[in-house]
Parts: sequence; C-alpha cells; structure tokens
Amino acid sequence: MGEGILTTGFWRRDGILVCEDVALTTIAAAVGTPTYVYSAESIRAAYRSLSTALVGLPVHIHYAVKANSNLAVLRVVHECGAGVDVVSSGELHRARLAGFSGKDIVFAGVGKTRTDLEHALDAGVQSVNVENEAELELLSELAVARGTVAPVSLRINPGVGNVTAGHAYIATGEEGTKFGIPLSRGIAAALRTAELPGLALVGLAMHIGSQIAEVGAFADAQRRLRDLLDAIRAAGVTTVRSVDVGGGFPIAYRDDEPVADLTSFARVLRDTFGDAGVELIVEPGRFLVAEAGVLLTEVLYRKESGAKHFMIVDAGMNDLLRPSHYEAHHGIEPVLPVTAPVQMVDVVGPVCETGDFLALNRAMPDVSAGTLLAVFHAGAYGYVMSSNYNSRPNPAEVLVDGDRWAVVTVRQTLDELVRDERLSPEWRSA
Repeated sequence: MGEGILTTGFWRRDGILVCEDVALTTIAAAVGTPTYVYSAESIRAAYRSLSTALVGLPVHIHYAVKANSNLAVLRVVHECGAGVDVVSSGELHRARLAGFSGKDIVFAGVGKTRTDLEHALDAGVQSVNVENEAELELLSELAVARGTVAPVSLRINPGVGNVTAGHAYIATGEEGTKFGIPLSRGIAAALRTAELPGLALVGLAMHIGSQIAEVGAFADAQRRLRDLLDAIRAAGVTTVRSVDVGGGFPIAYRDDEPVADLTSFARVLRDTFGDAGVELIVEPGRFLVAEAGVLLTEVLYRKESGAKHFMIVDAGMNDLLRPSHYEAHHGIEPVLPVTAPVQMVDVVGPVCETGDFLALNRAMPDVSAGTLLAVFHAGAYGYVMSSNYNSRPNPAEVLVDGDRWAVVTVRQTLDELVRDERLSPEWRSA
C-alpha cells in the first residue's frame, strides 16, 4: 500500500504520513491541532482478526466503550456487528445514539448509582453486571418497583494477581482491588440473586485487566470461573446461560512488545467452556481502537535547559494523559519526511505541570518549530481521558474512511468551555 506501513491504517505515501488515503497534512491544515484522527478500516481489520480467531465458538464480541466513546467510532463498531460494554449512563446514552439496542448492551461498572440502574432497566439491557451484594439488593428493589425482572450477571474477581504487561493501574483481577465479587463469595452471591425478587441470574462475568500477554494467566482465571459455574449449578442455580470472559487482549506500543496471541486465547476458551453449555462474551476495547488513532500536534518551540533538549508541542497531558498517568510509551514521528539528525529530547506540552509530557528521553529527529507530529496508538484512552485542565479546550476528532474524512467532534471553543458556569449564580438560602 505504500512505503512501509507504520500501524494498520497509517502509512507513508511519497514520504508523507497518511491515514488510509488521506494525508494528515490535509487534515491538520483544515482542522488545526491538537486533533485526533481515526481510521475506520483499522477498526474493521481488528474486529475481523478477533472474529476469525473465535470462529466456531458460541461467542459475541462486546466492545468496551470506555476505550473510545466517540459516536462515529461507535457506529463503525456497530456496523461490524458487535455489541457493547458500558460502565455509565453516559456511555449507555452514547451507545443507544449510535444504534445499539438494549439487547446489544452489557451494563458493567463498579459503582453504579440508583440512576444508572434505572437507566439500565429502562433500556432493557442484556445484563447488568453486578459487582457487590448491596448492588443486588438495590437492583431488586428497583426491578420490583417497575414490575420487571432484571437480568443479572455476577462480576467475579478471581484473585489471579497482576497479569498485565502494563501498569499496575490497569490490573483488575487481583485480590484486594475494588473490582468484582471475591471468588470465595461467588456461590453465596448466586444463591442470594436467585432468591431476591425481580432478579434473574443469567450470567457470570470477569475482567482481569488490560494488556494481558500471558495466556497462562488468562487460562488460570477462566478455569476459576468455570469451576465457580459448576459449583453454582451444583448448588441448584441452573439459570446461568452466559459467561463474560472480559477482554484485555494486548497491542504492542513498541516493536519489542508482545501482540495478542488470539489463537491461544481462543483455545483457552474452547478448552474451558466448550462443554459448559453457555454463550460467551468477550470485551475488547483497546484491541479494536488503539492502533486506529493518532494524535496530531505541532511543535511550538525548541528549548534547552542544562543538558536537556525540549520539544514543546501544542498537545498536553490534558489531551493525552496516558504518558503522564501510566508512564505509557507512544511512538512519535514527523508527518512530513525530514532529514534532520536524531537527538535525545523530551516532548512536552504547554500545561503547567512537570508531569506534562508525551515522551521523555526519546530519540527523535531534531525538527524545528512548526513541524507537524503524529503520536501513534492514540485511539484508545486518548480523547476519552482528556480534560479542560488549565482551561484548555478539548481537541477535535476526525474519522477517515478510505479517501473520505469528516470532523466527528468539533474543537471546543472558549465560550463552550464556560458554557455551563454561572458568573452571577442564583444564590439560595440555607
């Protein structure tokens, strides 16, 4: 397709970085920077690869909306045939706007409010993934008040330890974390669900983290869930018809990082649940969208301080939090071909924090102010984690599909930044 594919959907044509068939220089000139750019075909390709690996299994893919909740991205996922996993009323609202119906939606989340649960019931979701026993009691109360039966999946914490290839903050299956019902209380929670009015136990669920490169750890967690399923059935609860095995399939942010061994993951599911008589759900988020996105940013200044060389860009930690929050690596390249010598630099943003950086001690071409850069693997946990810190407006988002592109989120204006604030509030008496 061109001169060396960089990630799926992005390559160089005559030395210029393009997304599918659209030059990133074209987008930056029209929309400005910082701007997120997503490849629709990259999302489709990732979905196809996972679907192919899972062929023959009774499984449905539910995209984890938290990775990237842009409406246009959700529509691409919907067109692929996926369902979704949501963790808030806001994500539920976005999913429904993008065309997903209640039966396509699993409502998860460790701290659902009463309003969240009401919205889940009103939408008729496929299941509410309950994370603690008190949530069961509240959901029962709300379902009975509506005269309905709420489909419940119990999210179980299998206690497998930190199995991720990334930061500890993305591990969710260890004992002592806030996620899920401890495995030791799984049978009791199932029995309680079965006896509460207005509830139907339809499934078990688990998600042990992101960037899970170790298939053995994944297999260990699935075996624990299968053992619990068998124990629940032996205890007399026979209504479980689905098992949500989570996601966490890894992507490589660096050339030397492992990629997802989808064949081995699928083999684990066949070996563990092949004779269980249940439908399976997998919840990829990052796997579907991370490679599909780049963040465009422009070099504002070059600066030296002591022995350090800084490349100051117009995208900050408020636009892409992952490097600062997770010490995450994102590849960064000039959009146009350059012949400048390589130098060790810190790529930093304009935010008034020492932790505001996109890369530290990175070998980069020694480019000057005005250079357009692309930050790779920014399609997951990029825009969705952005903020208005330092009163900086949110960036724009663009979707590319072949030789077409469209602004799918307009850059926030200064007036929109303060739209919901009140300079002269209406005071109320205590």
